[in-house]
Amino acid sequence: MALQKDMTTGSPGKIIFEFTLPVFIGNVFQQFYNMADTVIVGKFVGTGALAAVGSTGTIMFLILGFVMGMTAGFTVLTAQKFGAGDMKAMRQTVASATILSTLMSVLLTVVSMAFMKPLLRFMKTPEDIFQDAYVYIMIICAGIFAQMLYNLLSSILRALGNSKVPLYFLILAALLNIVLDLVFIIVCKMGTAGAAWATVTAQGISGVLCLVYIVKKVSVLHLKRDDFRFKSYLIWNQLRVGFPMALQYSITAIGSMMVQTSLNLLGSVQVAAFTAAGKVEQIANQAYVAMGTTMATYSAQNIGAGKVRRIHQGFRSVTMMGCVYSAVIGLLIAFFGKYMTYVFVSDNVNTIMQSVDIYLKCVVMFFVPLMIVNVYRNGIQGMGYGLMPMMAGVAELIGRGVVAVVAAGRKSYVGVCLASPAAWVLAGSLLLVMYFYIMKHDMKKFEQPVSE
Repeated sequence: MALQKDMTTGSPGKIIFEFTLPVFIGNVFQQFYNMADTVIVGKFVGTGALAAVGSTGTIMFLILGFVMGMTAGFTVLTAQKFGAGDMKAMRQTVASATILSTLMSVLLTVVSMAFMKPLLRFMKTPEDIFQDAYVYIMIICAGIFAQMLYNLLSSILRALGNSKVPLYFLILAALLNIVLDLVFIIVCKMGTAGAAWATVTAQGISGVLCLVYIVKKVSVLHLKRDDFRFKSYLIWNQLRVGFPMALQYSITAIGSMMVQTSLNLLGSVQVAAFTAAGKVEQIANQAYVAMGTTMATYSAQNIGAGKVRRIHQGFRSVTMMGCVYSAVIGLLIAFFGKYMTYVFVSDNVNTIMQSVDIYLKCVVMFFVPLMIVNVYRNGIQGMGYGLMPMMAGVAELIGRGVVAVVAAGRKSYVGVCLASPAAWVLAGSLLLVMYFYIMKHDMKKFEQPVSE
């Protein structure tokens, strides 16, 4: 059971930090997939192509976020069974998650490719970048199975406390993606299509490597025919958590698509600036995503072991870490983030940099609410609550959507930049209320209330 980690014993703060760090590094390398596309496309194809790739970002998040949320949700039960020490039931959850993920891969691929062109039209994608955007996102959709394979297998490994092996394969895949970008875009002159093929190929290889590792090294995950027997209660429990987590990402993505639609009205230069600034923000935000991933596994294992008091201690530790990180990274980005513009573009640099600076200064002031959204949403989902965090996603959609609509009416770039912060504040506030309610409920259910 190499590199597996029981998170139900030991110092919560130390365990959370040690688990989060590899996930954070892995997430940053995963961002290099799209960043490599963005940098190489922007430098070697042009600002229009950069805007084309950027204009599909929210659609990619809608599709791939659904995949990530669903696979993470399916494996919450895996972590709970692992925390409870029930290895047979744990393998059964892996088998049913595999079947469900395969079926969803087929469905998502067919639906996304069938409705992509009308969706791009609905989002008012500028005509000068429409064809490049369409080609890019269709190839991404064709590779959904590759995304599903990696995300499912990495989620299973993390459910068992193993956050290092997925990191190793992501690093390798990110480096491969950069090489393929250079070959497909510069040598083969494939444009935005080359960037998409590089991303899909690299992601697929990372998934295959995870599978090979599990087969060769993780005997506890070696499935037998009996593990695949249909068990309705397992399917129901995984769907009960998996679909709300998937829909949570989708709801967030729908709000982001509303923002993108408002942004598209401002023209391709502003789209390019927003894209470049968004990449800088996303790298910083991967720490929050990693903290959320950690808390999902940590909460799931400990709720499986009935240790609610320990979950509460974990939330306190990770919140302190998140606040310190937010202050440090926020100051760095506020003062120096705009200079990353030079990495992404080679024309209209000064004009684009001004808009990049506006975006970054708008969002860094709200990094603490963003941390709360990621940590508390995932932690609550790890405890087995799927519906309540999804309601926070609805609040996020309302906050982002209302500000985006107002910004569109006024054609305000600053308004577009403030749409996501509004969503973080609204959703984060609601999640804190949910968390304290759940803690009070589960303390009574599993053990005596904790005294502060």
